[in-house]
Amino acid sequence: MDLAFLQPLYERRGPWASVYVDTSHHTQDTPRERRLMAQAVARELASQGADEATCEAVRTAVDELQHSTEPHGRALFAHDGEVVLDPSLARSPQREITAVWAPLPHVSPLLNLLGEDPTCLVVYVSRRGADLELRTALGSSDAGEVVGRQWPLHRTASSDWSERHFQLAVENTWDQNAAEIAREAASCLEETRADLVILVGEDRDRRAVREHLPPQVRGHAVEASHGSGSRLLEEEVEDLRATHERQTAETDLGRFLAARGRDPQGGAGAVEGVPALVEAAREHRIDELLVNPDGPDAHRQIWIGEEPDQLAVRRTDLRILG
Repeated sequence: MDLAFLQPLYERRGPWASVYVDTSHHTQDTPRERRLMAQAVARELASQGADEATCEAVRTAVDELQHSTEPHGRALFAHDGEVVLDPSLARSPQREITAVWAPLPHVSPLLNLLGEDPTCLVVYVSRRGADLELRTALGSSDAGEVVGRQWPLHRTASSDWSERHFQLAVENTWDQNAAEIAREAASCLEETRADLVILVGEDRDRRAVREHLPPQVRGHAVEASHGSGSRLLEEEVEDLRATHERQTAETDLGRFLAARGRDPQGGAGAVEGVPALVEAAREHRIDELLVNPDGPDAHRQIWIGEEPDQLAVRRTDLRILG
């Protein structure tokens, strides 16, 4: 799970208001219920010590969800009178609304509520260009198109040389189009932070585009054997997502198991358990974090300070850190 979008939450000192709203129920009374919900969450935050401006910012944000048709819910993170981040959820919260006022943003529920469904960039390839579509857990949206160069339209003779020249011109034009499609797909992948590129089209066309993808993007690309005029069904996207997710998890676990040995400098390339994790976090040495929700340390308490790297297993250790 890519959590880089949470970076704005750690660029400011707390305290923070963290709110999780369930929007999965839709009835005629929903607008009134959410208006009352907005007022209730503002009162709850105020009772926990939140400032008036932040309470009002959260109340307004929840109130604006009166007519929202989002199928699951929304998380809101507010600070100093401003809602800094409000991601949509891929799963509904267990409670209708949760409100927390604390020194740090309450992000742990996101591990379950964001889901692991990779965002997919679907590229429908044809000899004349490509249509780009973004598929997420919340639906699909248009991500642009690529209009390629047209083929040579006339041949001046029927000799073998002319025939070969025409075919070469066609192949050159298609190669240029494939390169342009690959550039646009790579750019869109970076812009949308999609996890997976799905190339759809005739076999030869898909392969040509894939060959032009940058190496770092090619590793995130898969192919779907559809004709250029067909659209992927949601079930097919889900199958490709699931396969990609499983392969990614297996790769990550393999890297972790291999890194548990010693690195050339004599240190551990990977650690496990809360004490070792806390030490690595204090020293800014975490590259990737694997979480087992059913592990023995999943609900172990740790102590935190005002700074992101003020973490300790024991309260006395935190005092030493300031």
